[in-house]
Amino acid sequence: RKHPTVAEYCEKWLLMQSAKVSSATLKGYTCSVNNYIVKPLGDMYMSDVTTDDIRVALIPASQKSASVYNKVNMLFKCIFYSAVESKIIDSCPCETLSSKGGKPQNEREALTDEQVDKLLVAIKGLPPYVFVMIGLYAGLRREEILALKWDCVFLDAEAPYLSVQRAWHSEHNRPVISSDLKTKSARRDIPLPSVLTECLQEAKEVATSEYVVANRDGDPLSYTQFKRV
Repeated sequence: RKHPTVAEYCEKWLLMQSAKVSSATLKGYTCSVNNYIVKPLGDMYMSDVTTDDIRVALIPASQKSASVYNKVNMLFKCIFYSAVESKIIDSCPCETLSSKGGKPQNEREALTDEQVDKLLVAIKGLPPYVFVMIGLYAGLRREEILALKWDCVFLDAEAPYLSVQRAWHSEHNRPVISSDLKTKSARRDIPLPSVLTECLQEAKEVATSEYVVANRDGDPLSYTQFKRV
């Protein structure tokens, strides 16, 4: 259509993104687009949307965290700039939108050495232990730890290290392991301190799975299994 509604063009834009982004990213985009763009503006024609319309539509997002606001702001700009490129509209009503908005997140305080010691003593020998050790001493994110395989853990190297090559996400509570990382810098090698090297050596000796953190069947954890851990 030459004059699509916001809902119609958003649907087309999301379809175009499906060829470029991961399913997890697309799912997040779809949720935000439906809640913050289609819901308030979906019945309007793209050509009729003004900057004021978008500012009003952004009010609910501005009452959320800064990260939510920034994501919605980015989606508005991507969608309407795409419409300009496709000659659906003549100009983008997002050009003067403020990039600042949303509630600032509370700063998280790092655990003290004493708190770390108490935590590790409390979970020693329990399922979360290896996961927590990798997070504490290698700094990996949840998605990286749950996707880590032993083929990327080099304990016999002169300087032991692990290599981040995969990422985990959940689809319909099923784990999905992907080698497509979000950025080039996400693919990296991380040296292992001796305390983590010893932990992983012990874990590998009794491992029955190719995954460093696995369920009883040797498979990567599902979202529900991770929450229970």
